[in-house]
Amino acid sequence: MNKSIRRLAAVFLVFYGLLFIQINRVQIYDAKQLIEDPTNSRIAIESFGSARGRIATSDGVVIADSKINEISDQFRYEREYPYGNFYAHITGYVSFNSGSSGLESSYGEELSGRTPEQLADALYELFADDPETHDLVLTIQHNLQIVAAESLGFRNGAVVVMSPLTGEVFALVSSPTFDPNLLSTTNTANANNARSELLNKEDNPLISRATNEIYAPGSTFKLVTATAALEQAGFTLETPVFEITAAYVPPLTIRPITNYGGNECGGSLKESLRVSCNTTFAEIGAEYLGPDLLKETAEKFGFNKVIPFDIATVPSYFPTDFGNELSMVTTPDGENTEIAVVENTPLLAQAAIGQYEVAATPLQMALVASTIAGQGNTPKPYLVKEILDSKGEVVTFASNSVWQQTMQESTAEMLRESMEEIVNSGTAQRLAINGLTIGAKTGTAQISSEDSETHAWVVGFAGYPQNLPSVAFAVFVEANSTEGEQTGGRVAAPIAREILLEMFEVNE
Repeated sequence: MNKSIRRLAAVFLVFYGLLFIQINRVQIYDAKQLIEDPTNSRIAIESFGSARGRIATSDGVVIADSKINEISDQFRYEREYPYGNFYAHITGYVSFNSGSSGLESSYGEELSGRTPEQLADALYELFADDPETHDLVLTIQHNLQIVAAESLGFRNGAVVVMSPLTGEVFALVSSPTFDPNLLSTTNTANANNARSELLNKEDNPLISRATNEIYAPGSTFKLVTATAALEQAGFTLETPVFEITAAYVPPLTIRPITNYGGNECGGSLKESLRVSCNTTFAEIGAEYLGPDLLKETAEKFGFNKVIPFDIATVPSYFPTDFGNELSMVTTPDGENTEIAVVENTPLLAQAAIGQYEVAATPLQMALVASTIAGQGNTPKPYLVKEILDSKGEVVTFASNSVWQQTMQESTAEMLRESMEEIVNSGTAQRLAINGLTIGAKTGTAQISSEDSETHAWVVGFAGYPQNLPSVAFAVFVEANSTEGEQTGGRVAAPIAREILLEMFEVNE
């Protein structure tokens, strides 16, 4: 009898073990598949109506939270964004019918308590009402984010402010923006209507101009061309010296490239950066570098690659095909250096000054400034500083890392010197602030040869004298037909200045 009981008990233990394994598999490993199954409406309702972890800035301001839903019987919780459109492209939104975006998407499992580790912990809390959610602590500084957004105002554009040494992003603004509360409401009819209205707007407010749109960078790209000249073509800041001229005619064309306002300029690389001389940099690209060296340098900065970031980004673009090699020409530097002339050398000359098909996100151009502001390495940018559990203990934290080794430290030092001169006596003088060392490069990018309106850019760095810069930035103002020609020095630089005054708490 005892033997039979033992056998029966053993059978039950085996079945219990198999059942326990299956429960674990379903709750942990199959959970994501069940949640995402469009036919599983009960799971979808439960998931959308569950609590999610908080998202907070580095200084403790909560920018996304969950509140008890006292109106809907179907959804227990509703997502709330206290600062609405100020953080829309960072937090994103959670919608019952149209999914999620931003950090709500990329950290959706952690926020909703559905990582395998969180689900495994929940097995020991069988009577818990809510999942074990995690909170996100960001690198964003709340006051700086607000000032950056207000300084950009109603202009379409973007602002990126970050640490050139660590990769922490202190402010990330895109305009136009939207209110994520309208899309995350548990009133699904209202949410659908709000989304339809946003999708029908011509200026696409749902798309982040900081990370998900690319634009001609104009003269800010001359920093990339200058890097290639210093690293690949034997340039110094003072040699070679270029002819002072109002126009440059590249090989294989009779159409000249002119300077802003028809001005004459030239001289050394440093002087040409100071006054943003198109003729010098077009000639450098066409006759000193060629397509391969310029492309190689652009890609060292991150062009043609997806930037590793906490939210989705699109790659910036530098053209990879300028046609077949046609001949070799001797460069006019007296060194008898030969360089290939390719079928599209005139377009290469345009690309060297940030025109033709060259296109970049503001985040990418902030990384260009960060590379120069640091010691020649492009940092890996990040938004999420820490992930906390429900007890406030750190689960994971971000570590500073180098994304790409881009240039030599000596090259970065020379470019910083040149960019500081641009603020002292060049095209970015509106950016100067007493007591700070600031370097910058402005950009004015035509969107077409027929239209007068232009994009306005400024990228740069700032810090206290005798120290490496502690902040890098990119400000972009999109072309506007009602504004006509906008220059980086006149339009973008004053915005950057307001942000730096807040960042360094300078009173003027």
